[in-house]
Amino acid sequence: MPKICILSDSHGFIHPEVVKIANQCDIAIHAGDVINEATLSQLKPKQKLIAIKGNNDDHISSLNKIEFLEFPSGKIAIEHGHLHGQHKPSHESLRVAYPDAKVIIYGHTHKQVIDKESTPWVINPGASGETRNHGGSKCFTMDIYDDKEWLITPYIFTS
Repeated sequence: MPKICILSDSHGFIHPEVVKIANQCDIAIHAGDVINEATLSQLKPKQKLIAIKGNNDDHISSLNKIEFLEFPSGKIAIEHGHLHGQHKPSHESLRVAYPDAKVIIYGHTHKQVIDKESTPWVINPGASGETRNHGGSKCFTMDIYDDKEWLITPYIFTS
């Protein structure tokens, strides 16, 4: 039963409470716009850190634009989302791009979204830093219990 911390759009700063959550999880996923690669060094999950390039990360050569994480109960697709619509990425476009995923994680909008209207689910943890965080730094945790139960918990830190 892995526990995953999902964050995005740190823009060089990750809220300390988000860092604390990430470091208590088995896996941490950063969905792009890291800006400063050193920012990722704060994230020390128990097993693995996955980070992808956002539209502001072309200078970070160590990151890929897309990553996948597979479990016996399903696959997670991770990308920044900006190629699926500049201001508001299309969930339908993301679903077409990754039809075999159980969950698609994206960032870019800095707004927290959980779209379970159809499968795959499309989620955005919101901005984990101070830049355009719309009322607070945000992240998700996801607990994977089995193929039927994947629990997503949102967090918002206002100070």
